[in-house]
Amino acid sequence: MVTVHHPIETYPIHRVPATRPFIWLSQGWEDMLHHRAASMAYGAMVTVLGALILAYDRHPFYLAAITSAFLLVGPIFTAGLCELSRCRDHGEPANFQTSLQAVGRNRDNLLDFARTLLVIALTWFVLSGFFFYGATGNLAPALEITVWGDVMRHLSDAQFTAYVVIGGILAAVVFALSVVSVPLIVDRHVDARIAIRMSLRVAARDFPAMLVWGALIAGLVLIGFATALIGMLFIFPLLGHATWHAYRELVEQ
Repeated sequence: MVTVHHPIETYPIHRVPATRPFIWLSQGWEDMLHHRAASMAYGAMVTVLGALILAYDRHPFYLAAITSAFLLVGPIFTAGLCELSRCRDHGEPANFQTSLQAVGRNRDNLLDFARTLLVIALTWFVLSGFFFYGATGNLAPALEITVWGDVMRHLSDAQFTAYVVIGGILAAVVFALSVVSVPLIVDRHVDARIAIRMSLRVAARDFPAMLVWGALIAGLVLIGFATALIGMLFIFPLLGHATWHAYRELVEQ
């Protein structure tokens, strides 16, 4: 697949009401019902990765490895779901296998985008390591402490707050970089750099809607983890499909 290098001015942006993300979720739900088997397949894969995160959520090094792996494959999974939604929009037949073929056509651009997210994740873990080192004198706790104990008791309230704040800031950066990046790559075959710049433009121009959209994503993901990941079977494909509809409204076709 040939990568398109049009300047970002080629893709004008639409302003949308702050309540529009709820419509995207509704449309995403319809797509998920239309592509039940394929959507649930993507949800199942994400649930397995989420289970690994929960299994090692008390040890920074293991958490870093699993989260980094998710940020590498997450855009790939999202691209498959966006392709399913794109096909439905165009009246084209699609299933899990054909969605993977679309991912393959945009593999290099998706991997470039995923690597950008990976750098951000590693930044968080490096900073977190320094905070832990300041609290305990070690870059990471012993494995037996994190499995059988609670690593957070080694941190002061100020250190824990800083840890959460840094994570929140980096999560907001990831969101701003990701608003329309994956569907733009899937639909227009642009390179990762243009897709990221477009996402940043959308996030800045439609800031109220982005606040609502980001809050909905964060809330749904928290629900997914609070339900022992059972909810992620549905939540991840729902968000993936909704991301396509967000792109369709935010970026002029």
